[in-house]
Amino acid sequence: MTHTLIYPHTTVHNAAGHLEIGGCDVVDLAREFGTPLFIYDEQTLRDQCRAYRATFGKLTDLYEIVYASKAFSCRAMAELVAQEGLSLDVATGGELAAARAAGFPARRIYFHGNNKSVAEIELGLDCGIGHFVVDSFEEIDRLEAAAATRGVRQEVLVRVTPGVRPHTHDFVQTGQQDSKFGFGLSDGLAAEAVSRLRDAPHLGLVGIHAHIGSQIFELDSYRREVEVLFVALDEWRRDFGFECCIFNIGGGLGIRYTEADMPSSIAEFAHVSVTAVRAGVERHGMVMPKLFVEPGRSIAGKAAVTAYTVGTVKVIPGVRTYVAVDGGMSDNLRPMLYDSRYEAMLANKAEAPATDVVTIAGKHCESGDVLVRDVYVAPPQPGDILVTPATGAYGYAMANNYNAQPRPAVVMVAGGRARLIIERETWDDVLRLQRPLA
Repeated sequence: MTHTLIYPHTTVHNAAGHLEIGGCDVVDLAREFGTPLFIYDEQTLRDQCRAYRATFGKLTDLYEIVYASKAFSCRAMAELVAQEGLSLDVATGGELAAARAAGFPARRIYFHGNNKSVAEIELGLDCGIGHFVVDSFEEIDRLEAAAATRGVRQEVLVRVTPGVRPHTHDFVQTGQQDSKFGFGLSDGLAAEAVSRLRDAPHLGLVGIHAHIGSQIFELDSYRREVEVLFVALDEWRRDFGFECCIFNIGGGLGIRYTEADMPSSIAEFAHVSVTAVRAGVERHGMVMPKLFVEPGRSIAGKAAVTAYTVGTVKVIPGVRTYVAVDGGMSDNLRPMLYDSRYEAMLANKAEAPATDVVTIAGKHCESGDVLVRDVYVAPPQPGDILVTPATGAYGYAMANNYNAQPRPAVVMVAGGRARLIIERETWDDVLRLQRPLA
């Protein structure tokens, strides 16, 4: 039996009746590496990277796929993305450090972020990254000063907020006028930013960037985004002589977290994006720019599961059954932040009928520390290995030390072999930076 919709591509039930991913028994992985444990399927990651390149490549030669490392960032992931020929976006000095440690080609790195520090700007310049995505007037000044000191000319994109609100959770909408990101179009701030960048001696404005949100299912939002941006580009060409070479529409394509979710496909996203840009070029009489997209969730999300050990099963007669696991909001904040819905199963009882309705609770001292509400699983017992799928994006990336909980280990599996790519923190690690009062 396979789970192709929400589990990694290599997922099967093996002869022992256990869940198996990448040729590795999930129960054996839990025993070897402990839990909570993020398990990434290398094949799924590569499949998703290749699907983006293949689908866009069928439609145009002028495209670039930029992996949004905020979804899941570490040295091994940056190495894999580089091997698959994708570029990389980073949003902090830490994400840039991971890319550097992986030897990621600097020219293929794009530095995002709404509040880059001077230290982060200087690090990016000293590394020779390809492009900064400029997000504020303060950043223009900081970047110009740092580039002037170094005697270099840095290529940049200007991030704009196009005023497009997709149908997704409010907390992951980024393209509306009231946003901490970018320069507004309707209030003229984006035009002022373009003017300043065109006049900056050490900054070369080569393109535009916008991002409207995350976990987007309806693709018409992207079409509206492109139309709005081309109107602005037409004005800036007339007013400032700016010809756009890079047209970056961001990422945000949604994925399945449950069997009921119905996201659009990568192929549909590519078709909408490319045809919308071509239509904008024809309508406004422009030269075709290079189309950039920045997938993160839709590459990493489905590629991983999180494995937990069941600690207690608490039955409240006539109310609900709580199944408490050894993780929770310290390794998956999304249910608490966005009311995100997941599914679950018992990896050691993969063939057993899912007959019991339970709520999967974390171990933290918060009533809201609930991973999955009212989900069907096989009859649970302490010691079972419970798995939640589709945790590859914004799971480990948002992991924290609430209640002094060490962050989980991460393994990557392929061909029956598991490689530890992030070690598990220990209690000593949690205490390492603490100092006594006296």
